[in-house]
Amino acid sequence: MERRLLLVFALTFLVIMLFQPILKKYMPQPPAPTPTAQNSQAANDGQGTSNAGSGSAVVAGPANGAVVSATNSPAAKQAASESETVIENGLYRIVFTNRGGRVKSWTLKKWDDDKGQPLDLVNAVAAEKYGYPLSFWTYDEGLRNKLNSGLYVATSTGSTAPAEVTFEYSDGEVWAQKKFKFDHSYVVGVETAVQQKGAHVTAFPMWPAGFGGEKTAPAYAASQIGYQYDGKVERLAIKKVSGGGTVAGPFQWAGVTDQYFAAAFLPQDAQNSALVTLRNQIEIPHTQDPGEKQMDKVDVLGAAVGNLKGPSNGRIYVGPKALGDLESVAVPGIAGAPPDLREVVDFGWLGLIARPLFIWLKWTYEHVVHNWGWAILLQTLVINLALLPLRLSQMKSMLKMQRVAPHIKQIQEKYKKYSLRDPRKAEMNQEISAIYKEHGVNPVGGCLPLVIQMPFLFAYYRMLGVAIDLRHAHWLWVRDLASPDALHLLPIAIVVTMFFMQRMTPQGAMDPAQQKMMNIMMPGMMGMISWTLPAGLGLYWAAGQIISIVQQFALNRSSLGQEMRAMAEKRARKKEK
Repeated sequence: MERRLLLVFALTFLVIMLFQPILKKYMPQPPAPTPTAQNSQAANDGQGTSNAGSGSAVVAGPANGAVVSATNSPAAKQAASESETVIENGLYRIVFTNRGGRVKSWTLKKWDDDKGQPLDLVNAVAAEKYGYPLSFWTYDEGLRNKLNSGLYVATSTGSTAPAEVTFEYSDGEVWAQKKFKFDHSYVVGVETAVQQKGAHVTAFPMWPAGFGGEKTAPAYAASQIGYQYDGKVERLAIKKVSGGGTVAGPFQWAGVTDQYFAAAFLPQDAQNSALVTLRNQIEIPHTQDPGEKQMDKVDVLGAAVGNLKGPSNGRIYVGPKALGDLESVAVPGIAGAPPDLREVVDFGWLGLIARPLFIWLKWTYEHVVHNWGWAILLQTLVINLALLPLRLSQMKSMLKMQRVAPHIKQIQEKYKKYSLRDPRKAEMNQEISAIYKEHGVNPVGGCLPLVIQMPFLFAYYRMLGVAIDLRHAHWLWVRDLASPDALHLLPIAIVVTMFFMQRMTPQGAMDPAQQKMMNIMMPGMMGMISWTLPAGLGLYWAAGQIISIVQQFALNRSSLGQEMRAMAEKRARKKEK
């Protein structure tokens, strides 16, 4: 059997060798390369070097300076030199470079930076190191560098929206194309495709490295990667983002945001979309002083979004996280999910309160006072007037607690010899409950107003932290309601007003010594907390305290307040004896 097998192999090899001349003579052969094609390839191999005297058939296009093959083959389509294309509308001015078909500048006309100039959303330091907006992301780093450094042929229909810009590049092996469509909104249509040796390559457009408004470490720390599908929103803080990690779709939108701005991709094919998360580091000055030499390392986030199975088609929203603008962007989705980009703004777990508060505040600004600081004061006044009945209920509950306090103390003395695990302790609780029921006392009634006010305070804090409308908004001496008060007058006002409020408010059955300690500790602690809070929140807090002082002064002069104060003084005298 082994000899027969070897004989079969030998005969097969002999037949193949004998038939080679016949195959060459009668089978069709590939055409020989033409001189034009050979010259085009030589031009590509030169990578932009001079073609004088080379005998090539490469010619320069008259309109855009592109270097194109005489046969119009995409195997050689590159620009002769670097050039810029500018597109603008009433909201932005975008400067493209044909080197990589990337964005060098994305300036928002209606938003300014810390120097009062129109804000450029391109983070110059990070972009120079990690890539400019709308660069290509590929899993092959070498291919990625080639795509983002090649000189594309640029064509445009105009410099003012509505307009279209196309970038195309080929080096004989790799072909790439980008198409951008512009209208009068912050949304830009994006279509990209990359092929290598005729086969599709996964290549996503990306916003690679933060925003131009990020100048301090806290501003960088506020960055997030976010995405949404079917009403479910995921937000990844910096510590949860892995550089180069892929998150499979589907997505209705996905992208990168910071405290006030967003670059959100809206893929046309949500089912086959994917997100690549980007995370890198840069160094920034420790302070904004011109002579600052100390440098801090901060993380910059980016995102690349596209189609895994073919060319990437979709849109990208690049602009402010302003509700009006975000709600104007239609997002195809499923019933029950928001039909727009409103979820890009993260109002947190108290969004049910924070969002209506902001809508109300904005209405007050637009229709009543036309100043965000005065709008906050007016809203604070209305909220505190609405809570006045609760304050009155709190005082009544505290008065009832004072009346039954001696009875409660007697019952506690009766059972104090028993341990907490003794079953007779349950009898003590039953007797106390009976006293409360007899006198109509609600043990938590005194805490109810505080419980109701705290969510408003937390929601206000969250709202002011994400409301871009308050960014750089002025009020009296405050230059930016979204930043801490530079003079710290508002935190000082919070401490002083809280101290007076503590002194004026009857403390129920609280021990006088404890009351004195709380009158010092609470204002001091609140002062430390409020020292670095946004000025808008400090204004709301301090104004609320002043309104509460006025209300408490009026309540103390009522019969209810006088009775509570008399009982508190009587208890203090007994304590001294």
